[in-house]
Amino acid sequence: MKSIKDFNVEGKRVLVRCDFNVPIDENGAILDDFRIKKTLPTITYLIDHNAKIILMSHLGEPEGKADPILKLDKVKERLEALLKKEVIKTDDCIGQKVENTISTLNPGQMILLENVRFHKGETENDPEFAKQLSQLGDLYINDAFGDCHRAHASMVGLPQFLPSGAGLLLQSEIENLNKVLQNPKKPMVAIIGGIKVGTKAKFIENISQLADAVLVSGLIKKELLNKHYNIIYNVIIGPEDHLDALDIDQATIEIFKEKIMAAKTVVWNGPLGKFEDEKYNNGTLQIAKAIVESGAFCVAGGGETIEFLNKEGMLDQFSHVSTGGGAMLDYLSGEKLPGINALG
Repeated sequence: MKSIKDFNVEGKRVLVRCDFNVPIDENGAILDDFRIKKTLPTITYLIDHNAKIILMSHLGEPEGKADPILKLDKVKERLEALLKKEVIKTDDCIGQKVENTISTLNPGQMILLENVRFHKGETENDPEFAKQLSQLGDLYINDAFGDCHRAHASMVGLPQFLPSGAGLLLQSEIENLNKVLQNPKKPMVAIIGGIKVGTKAKFIENISQLADAVLVSGLIKKELLNKHYNIIYNVIIGPEDHLDALDIDQATIEIFKEKIMAAKTVVWNGPLGKFEDEKYNNGTLQIAKAIVESGAFCVAGGGETIEFLNKEGMLDQFSHVSTGGGAMLDYLSGEKLPGINALG
């Protein structure tokens, strides 16, 4: 797989697939710009190397129709504030008008295309839609790890038409997650919270083969016991009783902390209680602090986990915080992600 640094980008139109699918309120205001900030190194690299930069992303689930709340205007404003540089925004992501705007770009300038999911060709991976996008650039760079588990046109269609490579964020995600999957420093501890096993079942099955201990919330433990998943049960540790409780109890916290403090690698996905309510965030907070104190190589991911760490001002205390929730789980489940495979 090629990287952005393998190309001479000077003067070239570089199409960058970003993950600007950020949490927004009912008016479209951005609640958390973590994902935007994580793409800045790739954008800055392209500015410094005099590329003509064309950024594209989706936001939300507009189902192939333009939705005023899901326009990328607020993303444009946040990018301008973070980069202290003008970002030109188009009203669509394909078509003659967009091509005309791009033709006026000078090296070092950038354009943000409108939400690619305003066209149903994006989620349907329509080759014609991918071809129309490809006509806007000379090179394609994927920097959207959080969407790599989706076989959508801007993820897997574009590399069929343009020379392609990984952005700096995508590279960093792969390198850090490989440290968990490939010869991790032992002991390794995985922490899995949240309320539903569903989306995490394959991850739990895979990580229970690799980890020395898998620490789970009460609700996750309850579901694992009820559904007989293909896991190594003797590495699974969770609360002894009150599995429906809204937080883990102090006895469980102490057991978890003991395992974490001895760990050399920690991977964490999902809070251990109803953290949005101050009354029930004690377990999640104590576990987060223990992970940092352990000095282990620690990786965290998932929307709620990031929201919690951001709120507590702890994001930069982790070795790596993944921009992907589903993509991180799929990758750590040992699955091949379509968006990464498409880069060759």
